This record gives sequence, structure tokens and C-alpha cells, in this order.
Amino acid sequence: MEFNHKPVMLNECIDYLNIKPDGIYVDGTLGGAGHSSHIYKSLNECGVLIGLDQDYFAIEVSAKRIKELGGQGKVYLINSNFKNLKEICTDLKIGGVDGVLLDLGVSSHQLDEAERGFGYQNDAPLDMRMDRNNELNAEIVVNEYDEKRIKEIIRDYGEEKWASRIAEFIARERKKKRISTTHELVDIIKAAIPSAARREGPHPAKRTFQAIRIEVNNELGILEKTIDDIVSVLNPGGRLLIITFHSLEDRIVKNEFLKKAKPCTCPDSFPVCVCGKKPEVELLTRKPIVASAKELEENPRSRSAKLRVLKKLT
Repeated sequence: MEFNHKPVMLNECIDYLNIKPDGIYVDGTLGGAGHSSHIYKSLNECGVLIGLDQDYFAIEVSAKRIKELGGQGKVYLINSNFKNLKEICTDLKIGGVDGVLLDLGVSSHQLDEAERGFGYQNDAPLDMRMDRNNELNAEIVVNEYDEKRIKEIIRDYGEEKWASRIAEFIARERKKKRISTTHELVDIIKAAIPSAARREGPHPAKRTFQAIRIEVNNELGILEKTIDDIVSVLNPGGRLLIITFHSLEDRIVKNEFLKKAKPCTCPDSFPVCVCGKKPEVELLTRKPIVASAKELEENPRSRSAKLRVLKKLT
């Protein structure tokens, strides 16, 4: 099966990485090597590319594509979550890196691969695991979480105003039989949302599916610690780029970046800082970068993407 994935904001990412030919760069969400291929092409024989992905199929496809480029740099492709980057650097005996890119969310390939259960267009088993070794999947969330928790997940992670009704309908239907496929869940969601509300906006199941996917993969829970760990392994002048597709993700990234750029905790009334906390990073993007009109036309999945960038201070 092909792994077709258009890298979001590719030109902007390459520009902001400010790639040094002999530098060490990490793509923490390798996918089909869309971004990584361009990073690798910029490296010389002293450069290093580290690619991480929870999906082993992504590793296999990327290894083939990068090999076909015939570059000179050293490549490490590792089947792991980007949350483990600090430990991976230790294992590889790499003291620091010059750039890290995280493209959060689901790849085009995972959405298009019906049997993974990420999408609501095709009928498939309720799964949604990025790492197929994880025990938790969407079917467990839908059938075994209590109604209150399901409501909270759909409300908080999906920002769905009909979360309470959807959770109520899920709880009612699973008493009759276990909910096991994406289309069964879609039908329940459609029944819960009034017809007038379904006629406007995105597909009625979009927010709920997004929320359950975030819960299954703990996408928000690992972000804060991950940003801490990445900044700790950046070389002076090294850059961290994060692309988000969800307002909660973007809020976490924005707040964590600000904490590191402006760590002073002194009251505004103090004439000088006495807490002694110094900035670790410089923000290179005061506001998030969004996809151009041309990219939106060519790649509709970039519509909600936001890119934020920081630089490690010396």
C-alpha cells in the first residue's frame, strides 16, 4: 500500500529549520518522509537525520524513499513516539540536535487507510491507534468508558457543543449491542445531533472522531513534557517547529513556548526581576503561521494547520 502524504507548509518548515549541512535534525512525526526527504537532501556526509514514528509502516516506506534520494548524511529511522526523543538521543550518543520538527495529528495515509478506523467516510473497525501495539483503542473508549467521561472527551477534545447528547446516545445504544464499527458510531452521532445543526459546518462526526482519536493516542497529555525534553536537547541556536491541527494542541504549544521565552514570575509592579529566571528560547513566530491560499487549494487538509517556531538561546 502506498503512503501518500503531502507535507504541510513544507517551504516554511525548511526555511525556519535553517538547515546546516553538517547539523543533526529530528523529524518526530516521520509519516511518509515528506518533510524528512527535504531535510535529508540538505545534509552533507557529516549531517544526521533522525526520523521517529509510532507507525512501523511509515518507517518502512520512509527508509525506502530516503534511500532512493542517494544522499550522504547518516540516517536513523526509529519506531517510537517523539516523547522518547531525549532517551533516543542518549542511546545514539548524540549530545544535542540542531532542529526538531513535529507535525501533529493524523497523516493523510492513516486517514485514507480505512481499516485503521480514523475516518468516518469508510466503514471499519473502531481502532484509531497510531501505534498498533497500544492496548487502548476507540472501541474500548466508546464501549467501556462511563458516559460522563465520554461527554468530557467529546466536549474538551472535540469542542463539540452536542457532546452531552452524543455521549447519552452512545451509552444508550451500547446497552443493546457493542459498538464496533465507524459507521455504527457515525449513525449514533447523526441521531444525537439535531438535523438543523447537521446541515451546517463540517461532517457531524468530525469533532467526535477527533476527540476519541486524541484520547486513544494521549496526544495532548504528552505535549508539555515533550516540549521540555526537546528544548533540553537542542543545541544553542537550535530550532523547534510544531505544526498543530487542533486549538487545544495549539494552546498548549503557545503556552509552553511562552513559559520558556518569558519565564519571569515577578509581579508587574516590580521595577526589576528578582526571581532570576532567564529566557531559554526566543520565539521566532509571535503569531502562528498558516498555510497559503495556494497550499489550501492543493492540500485541503492543511486548512486548520498552525506552525509555531522557537530558537534555543546560547
